[in-house]
Amino acid sequence: MPFLYQTFYNFRNLKNDTLNLSNREIFFVGQNGQGKTNILESLYYTSYGVSFRTHLDNQIVKQGQKDFSVNAFYKKAEDSSSKISVIFENGKKRIEKDSKKIQDRKELINTIPCILFCHDDMRFATGEPECRRFFIDQSLTLYDASYIDDLRNYKKVLKSRNQVLKNRQYEMLDVFDSQLAQYGIVVQEKRKKAIFMFNEIFGNLFEQITGIAGVTISYEPSWKNFSPASQDIISHLLARRDQDKLLETTMSGPHRDKINFVKDGALFVPTASTGQCRLISLILRVAQAVYYTRATGLKPVLLMDDVLLELDPDKRTKLTAMLPEYEQLFCTFLPGEPYEHYMHDTTKIYKIENGEWHE
Repeated sequence: MPFLYQTFYNFRNLKNDTLNLSNREIFFVGQNGQGKTNILESLYYTSYGVSFRTHLDNQIVKQGQKDFSVNAFYKKAEDSSSKISVIFENGKKRIEKDSKKIQDRKELINTIPCILFCHDDMRFATGEPECRRFFIDQSLTLYDASYIDDLRNYKKVLKSRNQVLKNRQYEMLDVFDSQLAQYGIVVQEKRKKAIFMFNEIFGNLFEQITGIAGVTISYEPSWKNFSPASQDIISHLLARRDQDKLLETTMSGPHRDKINFVKDGALFVPTASTGQCRLISLILRVAQAVYYTRATGLKPVLLMDDVLLELDPDKRTKLTAMLPEYEQLFCTFLPGEPYEHYMHDTTKIYKIENGEWHE
């Protein structure tokens, strides 16, 4: 389901116009601050209804304006197209699919699946545990709408349980423990299966590009050594209740799961170079795209935002050669980069300057 074209109205610094996106590969070339990333953001925004750069929609509107909109026209079948519109008016966001209002962003699942490669992905290697949990959760929500509900339900119960602990309403804990176990077990089991599938992909790719064998992703669930039965988890929560009361927060559950990169039984990242950590983040995204295709049979759209810049020429060549199957590929480059080396017969190049584009 590739993009055909995108229309902008007051979106960041981009001119209010229509951008032709019908090629299989499109490179956006320009200096920093000219609008390259804004275009990738608009593609992501119409795919998922949210930005990868901000949680505040009012930060997206063009300076001096109050409202904005962006429309994505994409190929639905061989002879038909569809439209997704995201409109921000009077401080509120509205998402439409073929002019029908979408009530929940999960309705966009599998419409235009995008895999984003960006500089901030480094946090998946070097950041806090929540960053790696986010990555696995994101990988699952790319195609599994039910997991979105599983995660929402778990977080809702967790928030309520923590509030009960703060308010010392301990008589309500039994109810919340039962619900937390019910939803948490599902989250944990799906994460476990996802990481198993990722390990079938990630280690081989990492070895091919770096020459380092045996790097795997480890999953240490907070609720470990339990059968997948809620009663066992409820008993565990009861045994830990005094500690939770003392700290006024829930100290065990999927929100405390640990996901790490290991080699020969030891953590890999603390001794890895910055370049190796950068490659971990890039290869994770490649693995995410492969994982998505294996789970759905669909090819994603790849959005690559200046991610090749920090790699040496040999690693760039190897990584670009190992890109997964894609429906479309959008890349941003600085003018001095050798982007010509990565072009195909189907590649279009746009030069970006002051929010405007030309071939």
